Amino acid sequence: MCEENKSCECSNDDVVAITKNCAESWLKRIRNFAGFLGMILPWIALIGATIVSKANPTIIPKDFWYTLSISATYYLTPAMAGILTTASIVLMCYKGYDKKDELVTTISGIFGLMIVLFPCKCSVAEKTVGNIVGFFQLPINISDIIHTAAAVIFFLLLAINSMFLFTLGESNTRQKHIRNFIYKVCGIGMFCTLPLLIIPFNFPAKIFVIEAIALTFFGISWLVKGQIFGLFADK
Repeated sequence: MCEENKSCECSNDDVVAITKNCAESWLKRIRNFAGFLGMILPWIALIGATIVSKANPTIIPKDFWYTLSISATYYLTPAMAGILTTASIVLMCYKGYDKKDELVTTISGIFGLMIVLFPCKCSVAEKTVGNIVGFFQLPINISDIIHTAAAVIFFLLLAINSMFLFTLGESNTRQKHIRNFIYKVCGIGMFCTLPLLIIPFNFPAKIFVIEAIALTFFGISWLVKGQIFGLFADK
């Protein structure tokens, strides 16, 4: 009888271990998916805008490419709206290690969705849709203010998540220390991109380049957190 009970206990432990492993594996996939979406967003949006501009060059203002941003491609291709909406939903549904982790990612997902719902003001918008834009059909000036504020908060929260939450954990392995260093570099990188937007130094597609750099930092951070790179994964 005792042996049977002992056998049952072992079976239950095995079930718990398997369930935990499955949950961790699924969580890693979610992180990798979020990181992948962040890294491909600027380039899919750019490709989509390029295709549309070639097919219908009359709708492209002269200054469009010089002032290019990921947000401006919203008016030419659904790539930005589709990818960012998907990434935002992933963030809002993300289940982290604790409530603080979940709260930050959920709020960042909400602000990511706001970036889509409240489009920015740009030259191509005035030429293609007029002065009323977005899901809520707001005046473009009001929508642009909400859009800009949401974008700033979105990147700030992603940077905070990378620097202060991804670095938490009880593991004390060499790989964990390497991962923490990468998280901090990516978080600092995202923080540093924001002041670059207001520095009075312009070059073609300045906003797009800075946004692409910030999203690359985001993508690397989440891919490392998902342990997609075997070199940095715990053995």
